[in-house]
Amino acid sequence: NYGNFYRLAADAGTFLSRAVQFTEEKLGQAEKTELDAHLENLLVRAENTKAWTEKIMKQTEVLLQPNPNVRLEEFLYEKLEKKVPTRMNNHELLGQTLIDSGNDFGPGAAYGNALIKCGETQKQIGGAEREFIQSSALNFLTPFRNFLEGDFKTILKERKLLQVKRLDLDAAKTRLKKARMPDARAAAEQELRMTQSEFDRQAEITRLLLEGVSSTHAHHLRCLNDFVEAQTTYYAQCYQYMVDLQKQLGSFPSSFCNNNQSSMPGGAGVSVPTIPVSASLPSVSAGRPSAAASGGFNELRSSNGIRKARVLYDYDAASSSELSLLADEVITVSSVPGMDSDWLMGERGNQKGKVPITYLELLN
Repeated sequence: NYGNFYRLAADAGTFLSRAVQFTEEKLGQAEKTELDAHLENLLVRAENTKAWTEKIMKQTEVLLQPNPNVRLEEFLYEKLEKKVPTRMNNHELLGQTLIDSGNDFGPGAAYGNALIKCGETQKQIGGAEREFIQSSALNFLTPFRNFLEGDFKTILKERKLLQVKRLDLDAAKTRLKKARMPDARAAAEQELRMTQSEFDRQAEITRLLLEGVSSTHAHHLRCLNDFVEAQTTYYAQCYQYMVDLQKQLGSFPSSFCNNNQSSMPGGAGVSVPTIPVSASLPSVSAGRPSAAASGGFNELRSSNGIRKARVLYDYDAASSSELSLLADEVITVSSVPGMDSDWLMGERGNQKGKVPITYLELLN
């Protein structure tokens, strides 16, 4: 009991000494040992890493789950260590609604069949979104969260301990200055050496932890690459699903679409824009024009005449001999003897250069 009493008394004395030192520093009545510039810079970098990691995590969570109520529910389930109930996402809900409506109108009818196909595609997109969210949470958000809840908490703990050791060191320096008797000075010098050694050791531990933030940055960079790869896969899947859907919808009888357009009030037709059905823009050599279009190009080459052509897609010239193109613009094209059959000579005002025929549609 006496041992515990003396230990508690010693701890109270140490705490009081630190409190006095801290107060006098704030009042400008005591000197303060400054950390070296390198350690200060490491501390600033660690704080910045923590702040930006929190912001990146927050905005990524908003991207993956825009509904704040659902995010709160998932957070509570995570804290309670319970499995989050599976629910359909917005794409899957839309898909199911489209399928149900298509079945009601009848799968044998063109409109009902189209609704079902659209619904199935929306469900595919919903599944791809679910995979993207799971992958991003596991490979991107989890490592960021582990840093905040693990490494950075350790850094905070050691930094606070460094602050305590600094207060002990400065308090020992103050007592040495105030010591007058030889015995008191000897005891103060011994205490100063001890506190200086503890401070230096703690500063080294803190420095090593702070320098480890560089490894954290390298790890987060790999996680960022994983996140970008997951996004790329997700958007590529969605695009391919929509391209396939567009092909399926394009197989419906054109009279069905024409009848729908002619039934609009006032008889006005509706122009529906389309996108290329290839997964990427056509290459210069890949993908030949249709038979009718090929005939037009062959006729142009045989007659050495001049025609107007509409540009189908943007094209960036690969050399000074080529002409860059913008989608939907109209240019003048002509054939030049000896030129590769995949190319024509294009003119736009005073600009002139080779253009690929796969990017053109001849006009009558």
